[in-house]
Amino acid sequence: MEFSSKLLENAVYEMSQLPGIGKRTALRLVLHLLKQPEERTEHLTHALSKLKNEVNFCKSCHNISDTEICEICANPKRDESLVCVVEDIRDVMAIENTSQYNGLYHVLGGKISPMEGVGPQDLNIVSLVNKVKEGKVKELIFALSSTMEGDTTNFYIYRQLEGLEVTTSAIARGISVGDELEYADEVTLGRSILNRVPFENSMKAN
Repeated sequence: MEFSSKLLENAVYEMSQLPGIGKRTALRLVLHLLKQPEERTEHLTHALSKLKNEVNFCKSCHNISDTEICEICANPKRDESLVCVVEDIRDVMAIENTSQYNGLYHVLGGKISPMEGVGPQDLNIVSLVNKVKEGKVKELIFALSSTMEGDTTNFYIYRQLEGLEVTTSAIARGISVGDELEYADEVTLGRSILNRVPFENSMKAN
């Protein structure tokens, strides 16, 4: 792809580093921004800068938040004895959209994947185990995607919880094997949460 401007080329290159954005899409987005009023571009860059510099991660669940404790964890109406274990904020948003869940969350920040160099030490697993050891959590719901990495992560955490007084369950397989939660429709995902099964049973199903 030939560029008439080095500035344009650099902008397209940086835009194309975003996931799912190829060079042609990046060029279209950059040209669109060029046509916008300068203040519109400034609003975008300001929002991204504030996001990068000022965003927090909830000290309790590791969800992205504007404050030290996110709104979900700070809500006294939520059931703190029930914790749903998810990969990232997209899964929290997907489950919240179902309006079928009233517990808290624990965001791992990824899944165990030796192929990608991601091990248990790279995830928020220790803080999850410590949370269970405190005694307030009565049930953990594993809501990771039903992929090899998701199942491996679930099983690793399950083994770390051996001997602790906590019930473990997994979302029902209304979610197709290999599907990511963020792409599931709200009705299916909501039913999968409500119809969760003991984690031991989910292992037998695999």
